[in-house]
Amino acid sequence: MSEKLAMITGVGRKKGIGFAIAQELMNDGYDLVISYWSAYDERLGLDRSPTDFDDLKTIGEQLGRSVHCVEVDLADPHSATELVDRAFSDGDVRALVMSHCESVDSGVLTTSLEAWDEHFAVNARAPWLLIKRYAELSNHDPECIKSVIALTSDHTAHNLPYGASKGALDRLVIASGVELGGQGFRCNVLNPGPVNTGWMTGDLEGQLTTMTPAGRLGTTEDVAHLVSFLCSEKGSWVNGQLLHTNGGFNAG
Repeated sequence: MSEKLAMITGVGRKKGIGFAIAQELMNDGYDLVISYWSAYDERLGLDRSPTDFDDLKTIGEQLGRSVHCVEVDLADPHSATELVDRAFSDGDVRALVMSHCESVDSGVLTTSLEAWDEHFAVNARAPWLLIKRYAELSNHDPECIKSVIALTSDHTAHNLPYGASKGALDRLVIASGVELGGQGFRCNVLNPGPVNTGWMTGDLEGQLTTMTPAGRLGTTEDVAHLVSFLCSEKGSWVNGQLLHTNGGFNAG
């Protein structure tokens, strides 16, 4: 049984943020239970390789860490609880990092009821159920710090169901930090700004770079570094916050 275990959702592709977080936390000494949903990546045509998980496991083996991969559709209302139960069967989960999402562009007049419900099921309901079950199964000793981190976005217009459901996610995680803080939970939301994980055109990448005062777009590693800090003892006093790690994007 692992004594230092992290559960990470949305680790479907080597180019994704979740993959970088997984690597970073293994470097920090965590064993991992990760979830992915291939059908989402395929539906959006996102770049992925059948060897991505093998590569992650190889990195884990080199570091002496275990990596268990679970394919799960978080739109299913039962899947979140089952995933947390599966993770706890491997040991004491000390960090829950939610990097999964549903994101399909549409606006006020073009969003279908089905798309709205799918976004809220994956981006808001599933995180609530994950946090709820995590809190139910965890040690409630306030000296035993448990990290909960969710990736968010400030998208609004033309990406309506995604942005609206991420807004709900923000409130959920911050509320969790307040309600569960006395039991040793540290719950924070991370907004990484624009990170090119394979979804940007060249023109869009250039446009977003000019909007970033630091002079470049963020990388998946930039996000992973902050996750690592929040999961460490040095980050244990950060709770109930919405943090930006974006090089000053849209700060002006």
